[in-house]
Amino acid sequence: MLKPTLPVAATLLMLALGSDAVAQSVSAIPRSPGLPYAARNLPDRIMLTAAADPSRGMAVSYRTDMAQAAAQAQIAVAVDGPTLADKAILVSGTSTAMTSANGAARYHHIRFERLTPDTVYAYRLKGSAGWSEWIQFRTAAVEAKPFRFLYLGDIQNGILTYAARVIRQAFHANGGIELVVHAGDLAAQRDDLDHDDEWGEFDEAGGYNYAMLPQLPATGNHEYVDVKLANGTESRKLGPYWPLQFALPGNGAAPVKATTYFVDYQGVRFVVLDGTAALELGQLDSQTRWLDATLAASKAKWNVVLFHQPLFTCARPEDTAALKSAWKSIFETRKVDLVLQGHDHCYSRLTAETGRDAGRAVRAKTGGIQGPVYLVSVTGSKMYGLNDRARSQPDKTAEATELYQVVDVAGDQLRFRTFTASGKLYDGFDLARGNDGLNRLAELAEPTLATRTCNGMVGPDGGRCVARGK
Repeated sequence: MLKPTLPVAATLLMLALGSDAVAQSVSAIPRSPGLPYAARNLPDRIMLTAAADPSRGMAVSYRTDMAQAAAQAQIAVAVDGPTLADKAILVSGTSTAMTSANGAARYHHIRFERLTPDTVYAYRLKGSAGWSEWIQFRTAAVEAKPFRFLYLGDIQNGILTYAARVIRQAFHANGGIELVVHAGDLAAQRDDLDHDDEWGEFDEAGGYNYAMLPQLPATGNHEYVDVKLANGTESRKLGPYWPLQFALPGNGAAPVKATTYFVDYQGVRFVVLDGTAALELGQLDSQTRWLDATLAASKAKWNVVLFHQPLFTCARPEDTAALKSAWKSIFETRKVDLVLQGHDHCYSRLTAETGRDAGRAVRAKTGGIQGPVYLVSVTGSKMYGLNDRARSQPDKTAEATELYQVVDVAGDQLRFRTFTASGKLYDGFDLARGNDGLNRLAELAEPTLATRTCNGMVGPDGGRCVARGK
């Protein structure tokens, strides 16, 4: 593939950094075919996120060319005729300039506040050439109300080539999705492509769905970049795209409020943690205290925790001991229902640390009583092989398989279903909340695909095994 010439603005930026090595490294990174990701005179990379109270607030981030200096939106309660502009209100926000291999751009954040619960709104965004199309969203209800959300594991690699079909299949086959949660590593941080191209592909993969449905992302290790400290050692810092791409609530653990937060949505409290900051940047204790307090204060019927590095791994040689030691007892004491994770590039549903057989035996004796259910999943194309524990500890696993998960919440029932890229039912379970406040887990009665694993060098689909050892 030909290596295209970098845009002038990007070249000038790298020269200003005074590092020929950086310039050479960036120019050598592969680019998306056609180079379609330069900022334009109309908004793109439109991403809706929820306020802490999404019944009364939402936020949107988007990108334009440099000619659009101000962050501006119009918003109105949706009507059924073409008169949205008649009663629209102008809302302003903040803007940040950034230069990448695709040239200079501005990222804009706008927060919509004092909204009416359970109401459809329409908004449009200002670019230098005019307004975007009108985009609709619905605020959450104040009270618990049935809803459906989508859970995606690492998108990260082969974003447009492979992961896009999984994301689009999820939306196409499952109407009524109101919320999307991402378990980190949304982009690969230059593993395969220029970083700006990766975020362009991420946005293109989800398209207008990302602009209409609030996204709840967790950071993965690939949302961070390596930095060299003055003493010659290496550390990490949050990459430049995260705070630009998402306008998050900022109500999390200090000093990682850019990457930790909680959202209460129609009877579910979603608590988002930052595993990388906990493991590598000394922010485990601060998050642990905040996690316990946030769950203790929850008045929601269901509590879901989202982060990247799994407590119980399905691919890596060892479990994540530091996180397990700090967080597992809190999940159990505070009655967390689902723990949604990524990082391992395989699938795992784990209901008992002692193993699937022991867990089933305990449930048989207790009438199905179940504590937190731990999930790991992957949406993109990078795959790791299963470790030895994965053969007997989780209830079900998969390798070399792209997946998405659909979760339905309705009163005292939570329904979890895992589907393959082509929409086949792979796994699932139901949780029922009893009068004693405890969950009972019921396995699926309907048939699911057999466990998908590689057989030597042959993958589960009959081609080569793409799951590599970790």
